[in-house]
Amino acid sequence: MSKKKKDEIIEEVSEEIEDMESEEIVETEDEEVETEESQEEEPEEEKDDMNTKLLRLQADFINYKNRADKEKTRIYSSAVEDVVCEMLTVLDNFERALEAPDDNGSFKEGVQMIFDQFKQTLEKRGLEEIDALGATFDPAMHHGVMSEEVEGTEADIVLEVLQKGYKIKEKIIRPSMVKVSR
Repeated sequence: MSKKKKDEIIEEVSEEIEDMESEEIVETEDEEVETEESQEEEPEEEKDDMNTKLLRLQADFINYKNRADKEKTRIYSSAVEDVVCEMLTVLDNFERALEAPDDNGSFKEGVQMIFDQFKQTLEKRGLEEIDALGATFDPAMHHGVMSEEVEGTEADIVLEVLQKGYKIKEKIIRPSMVKVSR
């Protein structure tokens, strides 16, 4: 509901309250004579009803505004998350290109500069890499695809990261694909 619409409704309610206050009860010969006390109670009750309606309208508007703000925030977060998820494959391909052997060092330097710029842009939007290597395996953050028995190592320790995992703020958008010790 727009502010203009809210102001119009408030103005209408205020006018009705003023009208009720200014109304005079016209008594005819056939009607019983009302006491002053009952004459004052009726308009007062109607005034209270109108005030209650106005307060409820204001509360409804505030609730609507809060819901709209929450929905806007949720939609924005979801949109950022979707775009970042699509760009993770590009980030992975950059990393693979940087790991490939290169006879010409200038090509690799150019790709490295593009990669750094791309990664900084994603980090500005809240992207964080999940540090997995050497950490205890957490199924919420890691996707175990291989396991290996290693002497001298505790069980459920991440030995190798096969694909990096990422999160935006505290929400995991892609778990790390890892090799875990048994």
